[in-house]
Amino acid sequence: MHVIHLSVECFPLAKVGGLADVVGALPRYQRKLGVNAWVVAPFYDKVFTQERDFDVIHAGTIMQGAELLQYEILKEAGDPLGFPLYLIRIPGKLDREEVYCYPDEAEQWIAFQHAFLHWMKTAAIIPDVVNCHDHHVGLVPFLMKHAIDFNHLSNVKTLFTIHNGQYQGWMPWSKGILLPAFDTWRWGLLDWDGLINPFAAAVKCCDAFSTVSTGYLQELYTQANGLESLFQAESQKGYGIVNGIDGEYWNPEIDSLIAKPYKKSTVRSGKKANKKEFCRSVGLPDNLPLLAFIGRFATEKGADLLPDIIEKIFSNTENKISIFILGSGDDILQENLEELRARYPDLLAAFFGYNEALAHQVYASADLLLMPSRVEPCGLNQLYAMKYGTIPVVRGVGGLKDTVIDVEEDGGYGFVFHGLHVDTAAQAVLRALDVVSNPTVLQKIRQREMSLDFSWDKSAKEYIQLYNQL
Repeated sequence: MHVIHLSVECFPLAKVGGLADVVGALPRYQRKLGVNAWVVAPFYDKVFTQERDFDVIHAGTIMQGAELLQYEILKEAGDPLGFPLYLIRIPGKLDREEVYCYPDEAEQWIAFQHAFLHWMKTAAIIPDVVNCHDHHVGLVPFLMKHAIDFNHLSNVKTLFTIHNGQYQGWMPWSKGILLPAFDTWRWGLLDWDGLINPFAAAVKCCDAFSTVSTGYLQELYTQANGLESLFQAESQKGYGIVNGIDGEYWNPEIDSLIAKPYKKSTVRSGKKANKKEFCRSVGLPDNLPLLAFIGRFATEKGADLLPDIIEKIFSNTENKISIFILGSGDDILQENLEELRARYPDLLAAFFGYNEALAHQVYASADLLLMPSRVEPCGLNQLYAMKYGTIPVVRGVGGLKDTVIDVEEDGGYGFVFHGLHVDTAAQAVLRALDVVSNPTVLQKIRQREMSLDFSWDKSAKEYIQLYNQL
């Protein structure tokens, strides 16, 4: 079976969020199971592409409105990522440093999708399945069925994998002239509330759609940023598959990015050694429980609540806990956290930005990980944390609800709170501190969570079963 994963993020090429981790791991695990899985992504002017060897395997031209665009297909030599990686480079559009936040983003993603389909046609590549990831490539299922130049691909099955339904790629109909020529009788498949909505078009036109957890699939029927009725109408096409994690990269036994590797049987001494080194490097005491937050400073992550949650925790623990924040995004939130750090210099530390190595060190060192998310389609941070023996404190939403069982339930290994309130989040942390203060109970929970299997092996099989079903 030949499957092409189409995405604008892929670790380690370009990472902004969990989308990159999924696309950078799932195809490798599928190939181990006999699937000929490729990844096709935009070209970025990053260290990754500067230091790797690529061969130009194809070149062509497409018309985007009145603009003639030249594109190249580059293939990474030797497939060192464990799967063939193909990049589409278009001068002036797909050759930039960052993934997002350019004013002509709609034009970028239209060009990416058009060039991909043009390459498929001119190179006579007909896969069994095209797995489209998020709205950036949401026009592909429509174009494969209804674009005049690409209807030879109409029988190729499409799976639309939803990593975050809050972002839908809305664009005005004035952008319609930029699309490849299509059957205009089908314009309604592109439309939602008077705009071209690539996300909605993908849900309408794909053969199936999947979400990155079963809990998030159920939430989309009632909370889908305006598309609730669409998901209800297309519910027969929906499947929930919980994300996995890459056990070859996120593994405390072999992790070269942490101070001291450890395994389940040595988790107590291993985390103690990592905490000592980490706290020394960031100026925190190593004799207190360490709570961490890792993520974007976005309202969907509940990051706007962090300052009040931190204040509440400190006021209720008599300063018997330290906190580390790793994230970026909202300047005002960052300023508020800076003010808190100035008030609690010995208890609160932060790194504003994203640092992959630092994230590994935090997971290996922290006792608790806080995720007060408003929306969490799956969540990978809690899975990484549990792999490293760090106990998650999460709001029971989306994939967090699917992957974290509260300690008060049989077999529980985390702390789950409900309701998006500062008090409920802080109270969950206080509950967790009682466990952290009991070495025997803490060791039991750590070993239980480190025994859980959230690897891609299981999830990759579920994707393959869905491909076969299609």
